[in-house]
Amino acid sequence: LRTSRCLSNVNSPSVVSYPPLNITAHPGSRKRKLTSVGANFLATFLLNPGASDLTGSFRLYERSAIEKILPKVRSIGYAFQMEILVHAKKENMKIGEVPITFVDRIYGESKLGASEIVLYLKGLLQLFFTT
Repeated sequence: LRTSRCLSNVNSPSVVSYPPLNITAHPGSRKRKLTSVGANFLATFLLNPGASDLTGSFRLYERSAIEKILPKVRSIGYAFQMEILVHAKKENMKIGEVPITFVDRIYGESKLGASEIVLYLKGLLQLFFTT
């Protein structure tokens, strides 16, 4: 029910992304916020993907859209999410956004380390030069 309501708010796009309205300023989240802002700035500047948040992983895809895009995706790690949106825009698919409130992690640890950042940057440059 919630999904169909979200889709009706954005005129049935092929891809729906849920970018954060804000990120709380808990001391432990400052690094995460800075990383997210930096990654999104670079991706928007280089790729102009048609979405405000390429690093978030909460998305909804039409089956036909993901079936068309997935065979083209070559990236791994966090760049995978970015590449999907780049291919969706290239295919002239409609990308909708439904803002959410981002809250600090309560349990667990972030998987984001130096190797993931390097993979993201490699994926970003690969997409810049090939799309």
